[in-house]
Amino acid sequence: MITRQPLLEKLQMGDLELQNRVIMAPMTRSRATNPENAPFDIHVKYYKQRSSAGLIISEGAQISKKAVGYVNTPGIYSDAQVEGWKKVTEGVHEKGGKIFIQLWHVGRMSHPDFHGGELPHAPSAINPHSKSFTPEGFKDTETPKEMTIEEIKQTILDYKKAAENAMRAGFDGVEIHSSNGYLLHQFFNRTSNVRTDEYGGSIENRARILFEVIDAIKEVMPVNRIGVRLNPSLHGIFGMTMDEETIPTFDYIIEKLNQYDLAYLHLSEPFNDVSEIPYAEKEIAKRYRPMYKGTLIINAGFDQEKGNQVVLEGLADAVAYGKPFISNPDLVERFAENAPLADWDQSTFYTPGEKGFTDYPKLSVSKSI
Repeated sequence: MITRQPLLEKLQMGDLELQNRVIMAPMTRSRATNPENAPFDIHVKYYKQRSSAGLIISEGAQISKKAVGYVNTPGIYSDAQVEGWKKVTEGVHEKGGKIFIQLWHVGRMSHPDFHGGELPHAPSAINPHSKSFTPEGFKDTETPKEMTIEEIKQTILDYKKAAENAMRAGFDGVEIHSSNGYLLHQFFNRTSNVRTDEYGGSIENRARILFEVIDAIKEVMPVNRIGVRLNPSLHGIFGMTMDEETIPTFDYIIEKLNQYDLAYLHLSEPFNDVSEIPYAEKEIAKRYRPMYKGTLIINAGFDQEKGNQVVLEGLADAVAYGKPFISNPDLVERFAENAPLADWDQSTFYTPGEKGFTDYPKLSVSKSI
């Protein structure tokens, strides 16, 4: 029996008061099965069911047509998508919840099938040798097109416009997805970015795009409603490999983020075993809590006990949960009652329809069955 639960205590995050420190992590669910790639009624139901989270961070929403790289994922670049998301935010707010949208560009993890046969964009023309989830199933990635300076500038404007659309849709804020091997992360890493211009070479140049994106977004919304997600020790996933400059690059980024009054920094512990990787940082919260002065959210592999412990130790201010929120829409209430968690069905993570999306029962329902 867990008695003291810091996870259930309120958290002041900028000018927002969160009712607890249990964050719903952003998770791709591939349910936007319409020509507009817009959220619709099942998305409203899904997020509304989980609105007792201190903060919901939505699934990644592509900032432009060029940003898409997974089938049936919603965007935030068209009026139809804004209208769809508006219903989601209204539903969450009706239940007293808070919701940020994750702004997403997959870069080289996309496929020509999404772009009328044209190559996806990336910092450099380097194939991640991974798989892209296309309308025809998983396909091998191809060598992407190296972005021109003009295309980089346009992408920064796309982030800005997406943030503007997010505000129109009623979101409480945005999270910049600069993690997990997608476009911005690809700029940070020397194995995916071999540019020799102002966006490549030095650590400062490779990190430049993130700060230009933040600076652009804060022109259309308060900076204390902007979050940033990073995954410093990602290795062996989506073609990302670490070298001796990887962790110093994240050190530089995170130190510099202290210059911004962000809503939060959202960090992931390693997704896989990196104990044999000489350049990896095995304990992300321990390294970066002393370095980052603002609100810190930690993610990856936490259960109720570990989540409470990391907050109690002062290593994070909140914990983001992914899969447990899929199968436990009332995760916060279950933590409060020290109740068992329902298991998730991985086969329905990315399939169309309500099965495995909105049909997981809450504790009060499952108790009465």
